Order: sequence, then structure tokens, then C-alpha cells
Amino acid sequence: MNFMNKLERRFGKYAIPNLSMYLIALYAVGAVLSLVSSDFYWLYLSLNPYAILHGQPWRIVTFLMATPSTNLIFLIFVLYFYYAICRSLEQAWGSFRFNLYIFTGVLGTIIAAFLVYFITKNPYIYMDIYYINLSLFLAYAACFPDLQVLLYMIIPIKVKWLAYADVALLIWEFIQGDIGSRVAIVVALLNFIVFFFATRNYAKISPKQVKRRRTYIKEVKKTTQTTRHECAICHRTEKDDPNLEFRFCSKCDGNYEYCQDHLFSHTHVKK
Repeated sequence: MNFMNKLERRFGKYAIPNLSMYLIALYAVGAVLSLVSSDFYWLYLSLNPYAILHGQPWRIVTFLMATPSTNLIFLIFVLYFYYAICRSLEQAWGSFRFNLYIFTGVLGTIIAAFLVYFITKNPYIYMDIYYINLSLFLAYAACFPDLQVLLYMIIPIKVKWLAYADVALLIWEFIQGDIGSRVAIVVALLNFIVFFFATRNYAKISPKQVKRRRTYIKEVKKTTQTTRHECAICHRTEKDDPNLEFRFCSKCDGNYEYCQDHLFSHTHVKK
């Protein structure tokens, strides 16, 4: 948490407000290009290390244009939902941390693509930020697990149940996918896990805080266990019998309190 705060204090001024709108604009451009030619994205824009190393460096940026769908109705629905998630996360985290999540995911995907290419020598390695977007939903569910949304604008369901379905989908695609898909899934999940733990407040579980909390609990227990009344003769208190009545004797020299059984039968204390 302190590390994240230090980064934000130093680099927060460079954060891009409302970054999700720029991403949606890229998706929209990608959708238009896909409508013109279904293969255009994969032939010229996708993240392909072999093509990047052979004269097409723009792919390092243009792979962000991967559209989630070419169906106009479904695309509008997906982009609206994506924007709502991103805006909620940006409001919860702040622009800097939201930027950091996106850019570390993008950078991790690029590095992973090149690593896979150098290991396998396969010229047909392709990656996009599909899995980063899925991990964004996991982050959203981690922040707002009990928030209820309308699935397909009809079915009310809590976000955490959709997150479980998201995880199941990632597991299934990891099992069924090729090496590129598997590495992309691992990168996306690592980005989520690292960022999730980096934003937790661990001060409350530090040894110093634990000790202070235990000391406080002990003091509270001592306070609650202290009796307010005690008979100077039989030493009974209100804990011995909640129905006991106690009075101070006005004829005794000093603050002597007696229960109802000894208030009138005791010997007055004289100094």
C-alpha cells in the first residue's frame, strides 16, 4: 500500500483521466475496420512479434483495437458495460491506479507475446487484451462483490456470481487454448492478483497494530468487569445479585456503601 502511494505521489500527475473512453474509441475503430474486412485486424494490426520484428512496429499499439464483437447491437451493449465497469474502478481507485492496472496489463501482454515467440519460434503468435478486460471484471467484482446488475438487462444477479463464471471461463479457455492463450491468461490473472494485494491495507495486520488491538481489548474487558457498587460489610456487588440495592451511609465518616441488608444494621464508622 505504501509503495502504491509513493508511486501515485510521484507519477500521479501523468495519469490519463477517463482512460476508458480512449480504449472504447480504439475498439470502435477496430470494429469499423473489421466490418470493412474481417481479416484486416489479424493481418495488419494484431500483436504478432514476428511481424513487429519484420517491419510492422505499429502493431505494439494497434493491437489494442481488438473489438469484442462485430455485431453492432452486442458491441454497443458490451462497450457500455465495459465503460460502466471502468468508470466505477477509476472512481474507486483514482485515475493513476486505474491507468497503472491497464498499462501493466498491456505491457505484460506485449512482453509475454515476445517471450512465447522467442521460445517457440512460432511466427503465428497472436495476443490481444481480451483477457486483461476479463481480469478488469474480476477487479470490479473484488471491489463491489454484492452489487446487483441486470444480466441481459433482465435478470438481476450479484456481481460476485458473474465473477465466478468469469473465473470458470478463464480456466476452461486455459485448458482448451494454445500456448499463446494460456500465457495471456496467466499474465492477466497475475496482473489482477499483484494489483489486488498491492492495494490492500496491511497496516491493520501488522504486529504493532495487532498488539495495540489486543491491549485495547484487554483494557475494555477490565473496564466492563469493574463493579460500580460494593457493600463494605459483605462485599457483595451488583454482579452477585442484580436486584441488590446499594446506598451510601450519611452517618459514616467517609464514602462507605452498603447493600440493602446492611444499610441499617451496620456499625457507623467514626474517625
